Amino acid sequence: SLVPQRASRPCRRHGRCIGTQLLPSDAKSIFRYATADRGLGGCYVRIAKLIGRLSVFVCVLAGLAAGVVAYFGIDDGKPSVCFGGVVGGHLANGKRLPLSGPNFSAYHIAGYLTGRTFMHGLARDAVVDAYKALQQSAPEQRYVYAEAGWPFGGPFPPHRSHSNGTSVDFMVPLRSDRGAMVQVPASVFNKLGYNAKFDDEGRGANGLRIDFEAIAQHLLALDKAARGRGIKINRVIFEPSLQRHLFAAASGQALPQRVTFMDRAAWVRHDQHYHVDFAIPCK
Repeated sequence: SLVPQRASRPCRRHGRCIGTQLLPSDAKSIFRYATADRGLGGCYVRIAKLIGRLSVFVCVLAGLAAGVVAYFGIDDGKPSVCFGGVVGGHLANGKRLPLSGPNFSAYHIAGYLTGRTFMHGLARDAVVDAYKALQQSAPEQRYVYAEAGWPFGGPFPPHRSHSNGTSVDFMVPLRSDRGAMVQVPASVFNKLGYNAKFDDEGRGANGLRIDFEAIAQHLLALDKAARGRGIKINRVIFEPSLQRHLFAAASGQALPQRVTFMDRAAWVRHDQHYHVDFAIPCK
């Protein structure tokens, strides 16, 4: 089935250019030739095999990582213990929120599966209690929690804090131009939502705008839930230029008397999320 023919273009074999070769003349031989471990066909096959092996290796690593995170995510009933401060501290027996609930969800499945949503157990309980309360007081609202820390705390790039399990980020609730509740767009192309941008009036791309009333309701519920757990909110970090809109909301007028806000700009803009530090005794 092989017929000597003039090659349509020069081919390279073992680094030498040859002008002619035996080219297959039927489909079955073409397949055998293309998959033969020689010449350009062989190069393609070897590359495909290498990619296949790398894919298997990456999948195995991802599976192991997911298994480790799942192991740490098992609540063994032991209380959390935090050490040091939000910078330079660490955490023992970290807990994490469910992936989603009736009125809340994680910011992105990738962040959840890679173990970036662990926190002190008391912080976790306060967050859950607040969401349960909001189911009754604001059943139409939907909330999104974001990053908190590793299961064991410690440095948490790119965040400067979040080291001891007492810090939790929450994505801002949004409204579309039609008034529908929507989530901050999150993907691997915008840092899982952390690269979303909003101006000083709370306006974002595609007609999205921050729902300041929903944020105020959440923070008031979180403050009450934290106190019910014997802790409190130590500080909220939210972009200073947006705080005036938050305090102007119907429920936001009570916030300055209940919750302490950092009044200066943080090292990165906090417009797509608000950061909550809980006051929890640490060793």
